[in-house]
Amino acid sequence: MPPSAPSLPRRVARILRTSLFAQVACALVLGILVGKLWPDVATDLKPLGDGFTRLIKTIISPLVFCVVVVGIAKAGDLKAFGRIGLKALIWFEIASTLALLIGLVAANLVHPGSGMNVDPATLDASAVDAKTGGGSLPSTTEFIVNALPTSFVGAFAENSLLQVLILACLVGAALLHLGHTKVPKVLPAIEQAQEIIFAIVGFVMRLAPIAVFGAMAVLIGNYGLGVIETYGKLIILCYAAAALFVALLAVALKLVTGLSLWKFLRYIREEMLLALGTASTEAVMPRVMQKLRKAGARDDAVGLVLPTGYSFNLDGASLYLSIGTLFIAQAVGVDLSLGQQITVILVLMLTSKGMAGIPGSAFLALSATASSLGAIPAGAVALLLGVDRIMDSMRVVTNLLGNCVAVFAVSRWEGALDLERAKKVLNGEDVAATEDPAEPEASAKSEGAGQPEGTESAEAAGGRVAVPAQLTKETAPESS
Repeated sequence: MPPSAPSLPRRVARILRTSLFAQVACALVLGILVGKLWPDVATDLKPLGDGFTRLIKTIISPLVFCVVVVGIAKAGDLKAFGRIGLKALIWFEIASTLALLIGLVAANLVHPGSGMNVDPATLDASAVDAKTGGGSLPSTTEFIVNALPTSFVGAFAENSLLQVLILACLVGAALLHLGHTKVPKVLPAIEQAQEIIFAIVGFVMRLAPIAVFGAMAVLIGNYGLGVIETYGKLIILCYAAAALFVALLAVALKLVTGLSLWKFLRYIREEMLLALGTASTEAVMPRVMQKLRKAGARDDAVGLVLPTGYSFNLDGASLYLSIGTLFIAQAVGVDLSLGQQITVILVLMLTSKGMAGIPGSAFLALSATASSLGAIPAGAVALLLGVDRIMDSMRVVTNLLGNCVAVFAVSRWEGALDLERAKKVLNGEDVAATEDPAEPEASAKSEGAGQPEGTESAEAAGGRVAVPAQLTKETAPESS
């Protein structure tokens, strides 16, 4: 007799036991229920989400460092790495400026703040200071200077991604210059450290459902669902503008690479749901890097484009800032001229680049924009305090998708994307037989298989690793 199909409860239990997506989805729903039914209890659950985020942040900097160093060393071409960085910056500027323009046009068409007739004198400007901790956004000069590390250890201790990137580029360049004969154990050691970090990511991700449960309970417990009624028009507009921008991203991805954004969304559904629940793209950055590498993007492209995008390509934040600026102007009865709106775009193009990692950065950017216009009272920014957390979901999804599309597009542009592998992975086909850069077991099985052209096998650190031909020379070729 054929074996009987498992009962429905058993199938559900198996899905909950094996599927991270199902676990996170259930945690999301439970968090909303607890926040709605027991708001006082829910606010005490904040450490659950914060603790998970802190654990993830501890491994982001070393992971980025390892991926970038290995990417440069294996690619064997520092000039190619420079081209990837330049093309990424061009893509970031175009994408973030487009997001700002879409937000501005949407706010002009819908007028989300019209009819509110808010008296700025009744607003508590000190609430904004409490949200931002009295900080300020760095100037362009400060931003550039702060990107330069003052110490090797300090960059990791402060979790400054741009500083870590610069250190990784220097170390990768030094490996190419010295050659493998002078430092035969360094590259294998960094590769092994990278695999250890990915294993830690796997351990920490098991706590993701708990983090999502705590974060959602705190959100609903603190703000309730009533805020959606008060700011319904603004919320709907922001999410609709984000949907339009994502649709444009899908078109751009299809034109540049031939890949489907919908299939990619399905591929990273667990990470997307986790980002939604915790309102943090940093919480999923290690896993997304791993999946982009598995989907055929080369290490150096993933290691440079994705972390850099966290500072330079905040598309969701750009949408929110442009819509938010016009919303507070309309709410207090200020009619901004075309020239003033162009000023808004120019100011936000600068201020949005220095937002990453700064508490209350959106309010700092809005305050800076209001001050530059001179027509909007600074206290009017407090109007967005009640709705800002609701917008996090829109921002993190748009930011994350914008950066992932940038990785694929720049990789394709530079010839650093295995398109056939990407299509197979996004179609859900089994690629276990193909060497997976994110799985150390696959690399161990395929001894020397799938090595890039111009590489040699070398005994190091108890295993066989692919070493660029350039690293076997005493001196590297000139970089100019």
